[in-house]
Amino acid sequence: MENTNLPITTWAEDDRPREKLMLKGKNALSDAELIAILLGSGSRNESAVALSQRILASTDNNLNVLGKQNIESLMKFKGIGEAKAITIVAAMELGRRRQAEETTVLKLLTSSKQIFAVMQPIIGELYHEEFWILCLNNANKLTYKTQLSKGGMTSTIVDIRMLFKVAIEQNALQIVLVHNHPSGNVHPSKTDIELTEKVKKASKYLDINFLDHVIIGEKSYYSFADEQQL
Repeated sequence: MENTNLPITTWAEDDRPREKLMLKGKNALSDAELIAILLGSGSRNESAVALSQRILASTDNNLNVLGKQNIESLMKFKGIGEAKAITIVAAMELGRRRQAEETTVLKLLTSSKQIFAVMQPIIGELYHEEFWILCLNNANKLTYKTQLSKGGMTSTIVDIRMLFKVAIEQNALQIVLVHNHPSGNVHPSKTDIELTEKVKKASKYLDINFLDHVIIGEKSYYSFADEQQL
């Protein structure tokens, strides 16, 4: 059974990131040392820091890749049980949510780049498709955003009636549609183009300004407005 309650003074010298954080501050710690604090302990043959370094090495030391790991994949590492895997997944999710909250401070949306900045932390790294609507006032300020649908790896179904129901309930004068492509290929599909055309026509009748439809990948995006398809 794992013993995560051993005093810091009994840890190996290279297994004391907690003391280092207290003495030198959080910025002094490496990614591996921060993860080691989450783990609490290593194993009989490996320190928590060494175990963390091994996990990071498997992701090419990329925290974004680590953030995509699930409990089962983390438990494949010797020394990582269910409790430690859950702790890592929870910490990565908190980091993602913090980033998402920080980007929403940018309330004024006047470009596809700003839309990408708001939504990429939320849906840009998912393994399934999600479709969102952003509601804005007449000053292009974001007033509300919500998920409209959630699908599989290649598609998600959007109910246009529900889309405009949300917009009307939120008194949106302008809307932006956003969905992700888990494949990383952000070029619009035939379905994406057809949906955009339907929303474009319906928005004119309802006197709602349809600003953009943005397709988001992990590192890039496609804007219908930028491509002059609206």
